[in-house]
Amino acid sequence: MKITIIAGARPNFIKIAPIIKAIEKKQAEGANVSYRLVHTGQHYDKNLSDTFFEELNIPQPHANLEVKSGSQAEQTAAIMIAFEKELIQHPCDLVLVVGDVNSTMACTIVAKKLNVKVAHVEAGIRSGDMTMPEEINRIVTDSITDYFFTTSTTASENLLKYGADEKNIHFVGNVMIDTLYQNLDRISAPAFWSEFGLETGNYIILTLHRPANVDEEKSLVTLLQGIDKMVGDKKIIFPIHPRTKAILGETNLALKNILFVEPQGYLNFMFLIKNSFAVITDSGGISEETTVLNIPCFTMRNNTERPETQTIGTNTLVGTSIENLEKVFAQFLQNGRRKSGIPELWDGKASERIIEILLKK
Repeated sequence: MKITIIAGARPNFIKIAPIIKAIEKKQAEGANVSYRLVHTGQHYDKNLSDTFFEELNIPQPHANLEVKSGSQAEQTAAIMIAFEKELIQHPCDLVLVVGDVNSTMACTIVAKKLNVKVAHVEAGIRSGDMTMPEEINRIVTDSITDYFFTTSTTASENLLKYGADEKNIHFVGNVMIDTLYQNLDRISAPAFWSEFGLETGNYIILTLHRPANVDEEKSLVTLLQGIDKMVGDKKIIFPIHPRTKAILGETNLALKNILFVEPQGYLNFMFLIKNSFAVITDSGGISEETTVLNIPCFTMRNNTERPETQTIGTNTLVGTSIENLEKVFAQFLQNGRRKSGIPELWDGKASERIIEILLKK
């Protein structure tokens, strides 16, 4: 079986690393399976792409489509045009896509129009928020995918509601957690750990990237100043995305606790999360890692496509207002951590299950 694996953005790199390891393990056992890794170039900043290949021991891509940025339509179209040429020149039996970025949807459409089967890893997750580009990508991808690999029974149920064939839905667990477990003994403190006087439990991690939170300077400043005031004597480490940094410009924020740092590589970032007091984020994926690491997570969104991180894990959905975050965080400080656990099959073996199933197709 020849598999073309698609990676386009930071979360993709984390998800494909264990899948490649699982394929290579099968190759060593004599299985007739090979892969071609295609990097679409959707994330092209070194800190957002190359670093992850190096840290997670992902082989250099066989092809880099180098599409870079643009509007949603421009980027999607550029990926489709470039990947069509790639797939015609290098035919395969299966295209494997992960997650919900533009690369995932664009390459799925191209593959299906060339009559190539598609497997979607992390299929079936839904936020219900149609204003999110990722939600459109999920729905379109899952509407034409052949094989669905899900992280939860909820995701599997979502696919059934959409009319997917039950025999092609496979609840396998979470490949993000495979990567976490495979690298826990390799995580390390960033260079600024000592400089900032960081110690286990004396700081909070903040990540913000969603347009609703960062695209308007005034509301972003209000949000940051509110978070800065509510954390008491805790430091806040904020790995700031270049685009968000540009929005703030030279604004004087007069912040006491928030420390701005460059985007972090995977091993440094997981170290920071594992040793933090809590995480405040608008990311979906981080709530999965905090759940496994047993770190309280406060997600600044009105919805989540990962409900298991709320019902079983450490995640609390707090909406987008600073007032609600302040209220929920104050309750947390008063009452302490709530009881939590790790969702079913988040055991570090999802990738092995995926390849086992594909080799039987």
